[in-house]
Amino acid sequence: MTSTYDDAGPEDATTVLLVHGHPFDRSMWRPQARHLAGRGYRVVTPDLRGYGTRKTDETKTGLDVFARDVVELADHLGIGTFVLGGLSMGGQIVMQAIADHPGRVSALLLADTFAGLDTPEVKQGRIDTAARITGDGMEQYADELLPRMISPETRATRPDVEEHVRRMMRNAPPEGAAAALRGRAERPDYTPGLRNIAVPTLVVVGGEDQFTPVRDAELIHREVAGSTLVVIDGAGHLPNLERETEFNEALSTFLTDSGAKP
Repeated sequence: MTSTYDDAGPEDATTVLLVHGHPFDRSMWRPQARHLAGRGYRVVTPDLRGYGTRKTDETKTGLDVFARDVVELADHLGIGTFVLGGLSMGGQIVMQAIADHPGRVSALLLADTFAGLDTPEVKQGRIDTAARITGDGMEQYADELLPRMISPETRATRPDVEEHVRRMMRNAPPEGAAAALRGRAERPDYTPGLRNIAVPTLVVVGGEDQFTPVRDAELIHREVAGSTLVVIDGAGHLPNLERETEFNEALSTFLTDSGAKP
């Protein structure tokens, strides 16, 4: 097993497996891992292939590959069923995973993500960006993304969050990030499958998210029967870091209400 991951909390507890977005790494989930492990959950946070400390030689990585990696990591750790959560691209990987491996997932967290297809312009933009970062690296790309990634309020009041986000993006291996962008541009439309989701689902979004705005979360909420929607005011695309207290409270309440107790 070549995954790099953190594994916190009791081994025999309910497992919450959290999937990071692009272009981040497993450290984006540290506030949630600390909070949930402190409440008795087991929390597993892997680096996706090509991100963080996990390298890849691939030039294109499909979301189905990422989803399979997640399930294989659970197999490696001897985890049968688990709560599965993801943010942004991580949320799309979660939607792929529950479509491909529905029996493994007991509950879902879909944060700041988008179920539909890209427009032709956005799809081409992903392909063009992949070529750009392969040649030029991540630094300028990260600096351009940062002002849209977190809210103006977060930038003004949480320099620690801004620095963490900048560091994750700048340190992302460009080849892995580019491979994911190419694969993501070819992902399927997850919208039709939302009605097939039959496990408790929490949908969270930052109220000022510029990448996946509240209307995208509302669509997922409408399509997933019985789902819970939480909008976190003052947060952008990364509410789990920008407003970790509110995010953690929403997630803890959802886990308790859905029966996913430690």
